[in-house]
Amino acid sequence: MTFRLFSIAVAACLLAGPALAIDYPARKPGLWEIQTGEGGATTAKAAPGQTIQQCIDAATDKAMREMGQGMGKDMCSKQDLRLEGVKLVIDSVCKIGSSTATSRAVMSGDFSSAYRVESKSTYNPPLMGRTEGTSVIDAKWVGPCKPGQKPGDMVMANGMKMNMLDAMAKMPARK
Repeated sequence: MTFRLFSIAVAACLLAGPALAIDYPARKPGLWEIQTGEGGATTAKAAPGQTIQQCIDAATDKAMREMGQGMGKDMCSKQDLRLEGVKLVIDSVCKIGSSTATSRAVMSGDFSSAYRVESKSTYNPPLMGRTEGTSVIDAKWVGPCKPGQKPGDMVMANGMKMNMLDAMAKMPARK
């Protein structure tokens, strides 16, 4: 797995769960286009991003937030959440393998048409050769899910299709 996909997956899961405590609005059901990108201390500019399409309904959105919340409890010793105006700010300290990630993420948007997540992290010891990194997630609602799609369906940038609910059901239960 590339560092970009790894960091985006971790960020998405960790950001999805803790926000339940603040009770931010759920995403609007339908098809979301999610663009991801990242940069870091070892790159002069941001690495090329990925575009993912995700079909959700209220139950899928809730299940993903709950999965993220569980991962956050398992991996993070600190998750401080606060609202700053209309933005949600999350400061966290999480263990990823043998590395400790200290992160700040800022979420903005209305979750019915578009939202943005900007995250900056430092890793000690370095994670996959990096001491720091940034990630950006820009998501926009593009309309109803396409014919034949069901909630949880995702289409990756390379055309690979998977269903998040099916993948979550196959994960081993946490203790």
